[in-house]
Amino acid sequence: MPTFVQILDFIGTFAFAISGIRLASAKHFDWFGAYVCGFAVAVGGGTIRDVLLDVTPVWMTNPVYLLCTALALVWVIAFGKHLIHLNNSLFTFDAIGLALFTVVGCEKALTLGFPWWVAIIMGSITGAAGGVIRDVLINETPLIFRKEIYALACVAGGLAYWACHVCGAEPVVCQVTGGVTVFLARVLAVRFNICLPILSGHEEEEKDGK
Repeated sequence: MPTFVQILDFIGTFAFAISGIRLASAKHFDWFGAYVCGFAVAVGGGTIRDVLLDVTPVWMTNPVYLLCTALALVWVIAFGKHLIHLNNSLFTFDAIGLALFTVVGCEKALTLGFPWWVAIIMGSITGAAGGVIRDVLINETPLIFRKEIYALACVAGGLAYWACHVCGAEPVVCQVTGGVTVFLARVLAVRFNICLPILSGHEEEEKDGK
């Protein structure tokens, strides 16, 4: 039977794959191109995490990630017309994937014996890197380089996860708390237009001075 973390990983894979495929369909990719985009989004962050942690990427040892992406493609093909009318569908699946993958990344780093700050970084990479790969593939500026709260939501979730871990909470409590924190941070930031200040460049300051 799969563990709770593995179930979260599978659900996150499915959610992120849908977000990638959904956006690929908006760019008029063919089925294969959409699958590649969805798969890259689904496993990109985890692959970078595993390489940094010096372990074999999970999708190279378990074909379920390929199957999850295939199911996501079938799901989008079957219900794509309905998704087009749901303006928040892409955002919802992306936020769910972001939350679940952050938890999986934190859990894996701590299980391998890495310190808490590494766990938070690995959680953020697992959650946010897939979105970066997706945006690069569809020729969009990655969200983490814009003023939206994206990767910072992963950091908040990682801190919440670690705080529960330090307090001696059960693993499931840590995972749920971390995931909910990421999801709420992302949703509330978009809902209330909360964003980080934009860093002004020297060129703009010179223009203002003139």
